[in-house]
Amino acid sequence: MTASAHAAHLAELNVATLRYPLDDPRMAPFVDMLDPVNAAADGAPGFVWRLVEDGEADATGMRPAGEDVIVNLSVWETQEALWDFTYRTGHLEVMRRRRDWFARHVESHLVLWWVPAGHLPTVGEALERLTFLRAHGPSPYAFTFASSCTAAEAAGHLPAVPPAQPDQAAGSARPTPAGDAAAV
Repeated sequence: MTASAHAAHLAELNVATLRYPLDDPRMAPFVDMLDPVNAAADGAPGFVWRLVEDGEADATGMRPAGEDVIVNLSVWETQEALWDFTYRTGHLEVMRRRRDWFARHVESHLVLWWVPAGHLPTVGEALERLTFLRAHGPSPYAFTFASSCTAAEAAGHLPAVPPAQPDQAAGSARPTPAGDAAAV
């Protein structure tokens, strides 16, 4: 996790329904992009943290939203930093080819929300925000790039800062919030 002068950070959850299993040859181009895109995220300006499975380089093996659904959960210093990474780096190639690998969503698949700096959201928290967005539409509690709000607008919806989590405070993108698997 990187240090930040911001009082609030932007959390992001993106879910994608696989068209094929990850070991299917049709998924090879996506799988081949995982390490370089994740490395780019880890080194991107404004990057704070991303969810990874214990002992793995990413979270593609975790299936808290369904057996064929992969999740991407990350935290960024600002919305602009996340936008720049998403649309102005090699990640854009993944976005352009997403229909090759993922089913088209009929409901929201991305949710953004503000968290206090230092808070690492759990998968359960992230899925709850996505469920809220799907049920109630965008608000300061859960929103999208198209319906964004500022950290100040969301101040009443920030989760309490949990007690220090020393195993998660290391300077790595690798820590996984405790209790994720059990929370879902």
